[in-house]
Amino acid sequence: MNSLIQKYNVPGPRYTSYPTVPFWDETTFSETVWVRHLQQAFSISNSTTGISLYIHLPYCESLCTFCGCNKRITRNHAVEGPYVDALLTEWNLYCDILPDRPRIAELHLGGGTPSFFSTGQLNRLLTGIFNRATPTESPDYGWEGHPNNTTSEHLQLLYNFGFRRVSFGVQDYTPIVQRAIHRLQPFGNVRQVTGWARQIGYTSISHDLVFGLPFQKPDSIIDTIHKTLTLQPDRIAFYSYAHVPWIEGINGQRGFRDEDLPTGDQKRVLYETGRELLELAGYIEIGMDHFALPHDLLYNAVQMGTLHRNFMGYTTTKTRVLLGLGASSISDVWSAFAQNEKDPNRYMNRVLAGELPLLRGHILDDQDQFLRQQILNIMCQGQTRWPLGSWSKREWETLNNRLKEFWLDGLLDYDVEGLSVRPEGRPFLRNICMAFDERLNYAQPQTRLFSQTV
Repeated sequence: MNSLIQKYNVPGPRYTSYPTVPFWDETTFSETVWVRHLQQAFSISNSTTGISLYIHLPYCESLCTFCGCNKRITRNHAVEGPYVDALLTEWNLYCDILPDRPRIAELHLGGGTPSFFSTGQLNRLLTGIFNRATPTESPDYGWEGHPNNTTSEHLQLLYNFGFRRVSFGVQDYTPIVQRAIHRLQPFGNVRQVTGWARQIGYTSISHDLVFGLPFQKPDSIIDTIHKTLTLQPDRIAFYSYAHVPWIEGINGQRGFRDEDLPTGDQKRVLYETGRELLELAGYIEIGMDHFALPHDLLYNAVQMGTLHRNFMGYTTTKTRVLLGLGASSISDVWSAFAQNEKDPNRYMNRVLAGELPLLRGHILDDQDQFLRQQILNIMCQGQTRWPLGSWSKREWETLNNRLKEFWLDGLLDYDVEGLSVRPEGRPFLRNICMAFDERLNYAQPQTRLFSQTV
């Protein structure tokens, strides 16, 4: 395994979309084209599956130096009101151009730190959203809470709006690791908010753990997971730390030295240690970096073949329209992507001037959509099939050469109609998907764009 880790530990996307953002072609994108694609997708799906809505709340009171998210650090809570004003304005701009009242099947509040916002502002935000929308019959609403500032009032308010999922960022309980990543968070706080959520009635509580952090050792993982298991979260996201300090806006990752990080081989030991403990405790591995107990809807989606992956990660809900509100949010209507302004101030200024705050986008051609489906199948199901004749002779020769290497290493089986990833290949899902990524392979980027795949 160590030799394979050394071979395949290369920079690569996490494939929450295809094409990935660095390879979007903006030459065919415009607001007019984006709105047309959105309206077409909405007309197809709203009356049947409904739509998904992601709302980005970017503010945090302190900087966590492992974080790769788009965020703004401030202790000034006066920013809450103007930002909520902008979110509701953007929502109303979209509702005005949609042909019907939206039905929201999936709603997620992400960050940043959603629990940075007061219950009063969150109530105002969600009341404004549902003034112009209707929940579907069985909605899936979730949000991200910080154990240090989530209150029972936060949990109850969001529960009253239909939220039944909540995820708490834990990362690691080891003091030296917490100090390195500037995330000082006692186990007692996590136990308290988990207990509150369960008492209120949340049916899916998730803990986010991270492996590959600075100074992390197998003992750190063992202690963190043992503590986590005493709380029995329904889901556990066991993420690989993505070290990307060169990306604009996340320079906090330079708060520790590269030599403080585990090597690729050491990182894999951390993952295997954690995975074994989780599986012994009854958790089932799902897709990449996720685990769930058998009663959770995420596990049920795997069993039913309905697991989906989008810019929010793995989800049990598949809609044709994912609308992203807020700074840096990305919208997806299958045939087109659009991303908002990343800077919160630029985002608010444009929205409050009556503009859709679009920064960039991409219109997917037929090949994009075909390759996107193959990558989605691999990430969600560990296999994919395609009709005979899907590839030209030259395309197949190229793909065959890429896949043959994985087959020789015992990671997958394939033929002219599809492939299936072996259990030994699960750690290398991102690498396997890269074989299908024509835009990445064509560009052959010479600068660092992605974190390491292992």
